[in-house]
Amino acid sequence: MLRNVAQKSEDQLLETPILHQTSWWSDVKSKVGLRAKAISFKVNHAKIHQEEKPGGLQEADMLVLLEPLTPNHTIAYVPYGPETEPDAHLQSEFLENLSESLRSFLPNGCIAIRYDLLWKSFWADDRSFYDPEGNWTGPPESRIQELRFNMNTHNWNFRKAYSNILPTNTIFVDLQKNPDQLLQAMKPKTRYNIGLAERKGVEVKVMGMDQIDVWHKLYAETIRRNGICPDDPDYFRAVFSARAEHSTSPAKVFLLGAFHQDNPLAAMFLVISQKRATYLYGASASAGRNLMAPYALQWEAMKMARAMGCTDYDMFGVAPNADPSHPMYGLYKFKKGFGGQIFHSLGCWDYPLDTATYASFRTWEMNRQGYHLKN
Repeated sequence: MLRNVAQKSEDQLLETPILHQTSWWSDVKSKVGLRAKAISFKVNHAKIHQEEKPGGLQEADMLVLLEPLTPNHTIAYVPYGPETEPDAHLQSEFLENLSESLRSFLPNGCIAIRYDLLWKSFWADDRSFYDPEGNWTGPPESRIQELRFNMNTHNWNFRKAYSNILPTNTIFVDLQKNPDQLLQAMKPKTRYNIGLAERKGVEVKVMGMDQIDVWHKLYAETIRRNGICPDDPDYFRAVFSARAEHSTSPAKVFLLGAFHQDNPLAAMFLVISQKRATYLYGASASAGRNLMAPYALQWEAMKMARAMGCTDYDMFGVAPNADPSHPMYGLYKFKKGFGGQIFHSLGCWDYPLDTATYASFRTWEMNRQGYHLKN
């Protein structure tokens, strides 16, 4: 199934629409002090896709981040990787083979590999996991998930992580539609708010590094309002300054701001990798919310991405369904209004390498209500 597993330079990571698996993301994480590894391998796609005819080996790779836990222990975190996604009944066997092949490339104190899988959830197409209104009710309890995921493995070693790191539910907007079709696919209220922002004189501008303090101010206001854990300001400088132009998987990063009479009302990071645009981070002011600046911001970002050749737009993170009690329900309503399709992924799965230490870490993680690694 796997051949020629080897380490290579991070700037040789293959081009991909998954920005967290690019050389650019490796550069971002290196700027904030994390160690990264790029692992290449070859896979016979006929072995992981049952319907394909026998063929040759195809090159693949993935980015691995070494996250420190203690001075002597790390966890190998694979953000939204590997990109290679076998047929559902072959996924666990493939990932087990890959995990065992990775052992020799990881430091002695590495206790586990944590895959943050962007693969489609096994339960996303199962109608028994939807309510009468068509809302996805989420995957089953972890014990059932582990029974399903470890099917066809030799070691029965995969554990569902206590919490996910990157979003497991997102919305993709098809940018292959023309602007009129995109607008028609939106909720009426979203279309109205886009028009309202335009009539009120909200203007969207591309901002430079010299304006990143505008972002920081809006971001600080947003985290105070929502009570979320903040990232360090230097982290966003790393996101903005990383480019990886001389790599095989660079990214284009834009900081967009929505202004009214020169007053900043909202801002966002738009990142383009291959033909996918991702709304990576957003922030908004508490004042002037009647001007609907975030709607203008998203619409301009979509048009900009489409003009640059992108075929899809990743809204990056929503509640799994229209449940008003969910903490991300507000984001769900806002993002769903733009007319995209919701996607449910498998989330974080651990492959322990040091069973005893991993068991202690897992207990500590559960007691801490989830340990969120830097993504």
